[in-house]
Amino acid sequence: MQDPTSKRLKATLEQWRILQAVVDHGGYSKAAEALNKSQSSLNHAVTKLQHQMGVALLEVKGRKAYLTNAGEVMLRRSRLLTQSAFELEQLADNLCQGWEPEITLYAEIIYPRERLYRALQAFLPQSRGSRIKLLDSVITGTSDAIIKKQADIVITGQLPKGYLGQPLINVHLVPCISPQHPLSQQTSVDVKELMQELQVVIKDTSITPNESLGWLKSEQRLTVSNFHEAQSLVGQGIGFAWFPKHFVASQLKQKQLQMLPLKQGKSRTSMTHLVVPDENRIGPGASTFINCLLAEHNLESDAYCDNKEPIK
Repeated sequence: MQDPTSKRLKATLEQWRILQAVVDHGGYSKAAEALNKSQSSLNHAVTKLQHQMGVALLEVKGRKAYLTNAGEVMLRRSRLLTQSAFELEQLADNLCQGWEPEITLYAEIIYPRERLYRALQAFLPQSRGSRIKLLDSVITGTSDAIIKKQADIVITGQLPKGYLGQPLINVHLVPCISPQHPLSQQTSVDVKELMQELQVVIKDTSITPNESLGWLKSEQRLTVSNFHEAQSLVGQGIGFAWFPKHFVASQLKQKQLQMLPLKQGKSRTSMTHLVVPDENRIGPGASTFINCLLAEHNLESDAYCDNKEPIK
């Protein structure tokens, strides 16, 4: 096999980036506006790219340009190329900066917050001034944070396909109603019967939520932004909702809420995982926080969690 470093590349990353922009923005005009370049320079770059590759990537039909079959294949591969280059530059920035100025953490709302807060409390004395951006996420929104690499650290209740994570803790989700709700008088409730009841659900934080997942299966829904609002509504006798058992433990004990007696089981379980979406981007600050989080669960640090000093 020929050594790839011995052969000069025909095209540049910028040319592939321009082709991607033309396709993503539906034409040269909008792509030029997005890239802050002239339309003619983009046209020239794509024309030159096709000539250098010896392959027709776009074909013009009327006033619009469409990808050829070869163009579709080349475009997909080019996205991997530009993404790798972007990640390489991120790695260089991380090595240059040392201790990162900001750490972004997405946490699925079912994860017990008291554990997260204790980990933060342990981390802050070691933080060296790093800002923490802590964002609540729900179902598909948490998966998006991993797949789109929107965060340094993600705590998820559902691993996206192809991703691995460090198991943290099992969360038990229980269906709850008010003692004043009509269903509270029944000795058992069938899941099919429950599907006809008003369900209070938490809004999925994804731009494109998957409504077949999690608690988003009921036809009659009242959507809120967090468990606190859901708890208030259910406590007033409005519908039912699935809650993490740790979240409603006090209300269940005080009989302000009660668990629905489902025929098919009392609860469902979700294992929460710690995921690092991009190990190339992880810095010593995020690694230190991960160590604190793992210590909260009496777990040993993973390979990417070594508490290293920044490269001088």
